[in-house]
Amino acid sequence: MSLPADVAVSLIGVAKSYGDVEVLQPFDLQIAEGEFVVLLGPSGCGKSTILKMIAGLEEVSDGEIHVAGELVNYVRPRDRNVAMVFQNYALYPHMTVRQNIAFPLRMARRPRLRRPDIDERTAEAAEIVELTDYLERKPAQLSGGQRQRVALARAIVRQPAAFLMDEPLSNLDALLRADMRTSLLDVHSRISKTTLYVTHDQVEAMTMADRVVVVNEGRIQQVGKPRELYTAPANTFVAQFIGSPRMSLHKTTVRGDCTLPFGGASLVTGADIRLEPGVSVTVGARPSAFRVTDATHACFAGRVGRRDYLGSDSYLEVELEDGPQVIVRAEADSPLGSGDLVHVVAESGAFHVFDESGARICRASVRSREQ
Repeated sequence: MSLPADVAVSLIGVAKSYGDVEVLQPFDLQIAEGEFVVLLGPSGCGKSTILKMIAGLEEVSDGEIHVAGELVNYVRPRDRNVAMVFQNYALYPHMTVRQNIAFPLRMARRPRLRRPDIDERTAEAAEIVELTDYLERKPAQLSGGQRQRVALARAIVRQPAAFLMDEPLSNLDALLRADMRTSLLDVHSRISKTTLYVTHDQVEAMTMADRVVVVNEGRIQQVGKPRELYTAPANTFVAQFIGSPRMSLHKTTVRGDCTLPFGGASLVTGADIRLEPGVSVTVGARPSAFRVTDATHACFAGRVGRRDYLGSDSYLEVELEDGPQVIVRAEADSPLGSGDLVHVVAESGAFHVFDESGARICRASVRSREQ
């Protein structure tokens, strides 16, 4: 099968099963040269299995995997043109940083490199990750972030077609994770190598990725740019998994005039979308779609149930008329608290409408308050 020249990694009809247990349903995914793609999903969803199949650490049950135009299904892991970075660093404690970085080159059978060439590539990799001054130290003498840089340099020195990173920052504290995200992006911009990165942390995914692949229960839920996932989630899983605080969801039924009752108001879709009366749908909206206002301009009224303070913003859990709850973003110094009556306005197109299976149908706006 002929693949486009700018595709670095291609998965075609790939699936994974353990006996009768289907871990990954068949899917296609193409990753372009130099692209930074993040596999995002909860623990146990199958994202790390995808990475391991590309690396050759797990066999493919069905489908084809191509790396740099080569079918690698039957190629040994050591001979695949990829480099993997693990979350536990996997450094040799008795070796110096220099020796750890150079190890893949010393062990390589093809091509055999001379000592001066190994030294040169090791120094280049160390310079890229800013470890030049630490080359004679051993792992025990390094911080967690520095150890992860060594693991990254050891992958860089191989000059692979693609980097595979399996939750490489999960062992770091919050501050180090933020610093290492920046460092990884700096490295990526310098070497422009294809990277496939696995995480369950949506902040990592949304801040680092060119594209995000959302995975849940062995199925690819959506593939798109970070903003696309936030503004146009494919289904209710993506809608709630992406964004913090999460999207509020509420079930309702389409009325005879094709409007949707919600919190004492009527929602209406665009003129090109017709919903059948009597059909059950789910309506969702993000906190950023709402703001507190006065009674004159309000779309909704409700009572504050809980308030969460998060730095420059506060988030109010508001129970509207007829039961639906929404999360509303408010100013940090807002005096509103539990039990207070609050009036809320929603921006145009604030609401996402999903069908009974959870698939997104369209957007909706507030048409009017109920009388």
